Amino acid sequence: MHEKCPYCRMLGYIWQCFYSSCLRFWLKWFLRILTGRCELQRICARCKAGALRTSQIEYSLKSSKSKVLRAALSLKENDLEDHLAQIIREKRIKEQKDPTFKGNLRQCLLQINGYNNLFEAVEELRKEVFDSENEEHENMLLKLWDLLMPSEKLESRITKQWGNIGFQGDDPKTDFRGMGMLGLTNLLFFSEKYTDAARQVLSHANHPTLGYSYAIVGINLTEMAYSLMKSDALKIHFYNTVSGKPQMQDFHQVYCYLAYEFDKFWLDEEPESIMEFNRYREKFHDKVKGQLQVPEVTLIMTVGPEK
Repeated sequence: MHEKCPYCRMLGYIWQCFYSSCLRFWLKWFLRILTGRCELQRICARCKAGALRTSQIEYSLKSSKSKVLRAALSLKENDLEDHLAQIIREKRIKEQKDPTFKGNLRQCLLQINGYNNLFEAVEELRKEVFDSENEEHENMLLKLWDLLMPSEKLESRITKQWGNIGFQGDDPKTDFRGMGMLGLTNLLFFSEKYTDAARQVLSHANHPTLGYSYAIVGINLTEMAYSLMKSDALKIHFYNTVSGKPQMQDFHQVYCYLAYEFDKFWLDEEPESIMEFNRYREKFHDKVKGQLQVPEVTLIMTVGPEK
């Protein structure tokens, strides 16, 4: 793919500045006179519920010169109804002429603000350090073992057996440093929600020639999910799949999708050795980012027949 020349980039920048600072305002004004509706109303009317509508509403609010509209991007849930009323007054919208607008905008604002709130919760869980003195943390780790290895009991808490589910050392707590409790929570959610699929993936990870470290790769995929959310790449998925405020389990479901699809991707690619992991990890990452460019995309895990 050829890069744009500096001259073309400069023209693009000038056009963007001109459009955002001048032309867009007059275009919105003209369409308001022509249709009798503000931009927010026009978006809700022409776009069905999902990423296309919510993304355009988000851009419109972010680009607005109105403080009331821009403030709608950082709302607390308790303030939502009052702020909806403020927007309707600000834009002089007659609700009786557009009875569906308020409900449609409410849904968009729940999705937009919900995404931001969810990332804060994900970040908080990532920063929570695994503590072997914390009974809840220890119970989660032991439950992960029981779900994945039901026919084999741990000889002790610190043991080489942890390598059987893909941890690097005798004590898994050292492997959670990068992603904290987010990594363990993802692994456990996958094992609880999709136990058969998780065991199937583990069996593939223990393949004599195509194997990989199940838990370590899982934590690596947690980092992938986290980075996709931090960069806002997951907005399209959440706007298409969650009609209101997304919850932590919705993030865990994205992890499950990545874990399951990466396993299929790895087996299909047939790398020569685990030493090529980083290259195939980036290839898979690029594939997912490509999917997230499609406006209708949904990263929904679909369990197929065992290979």
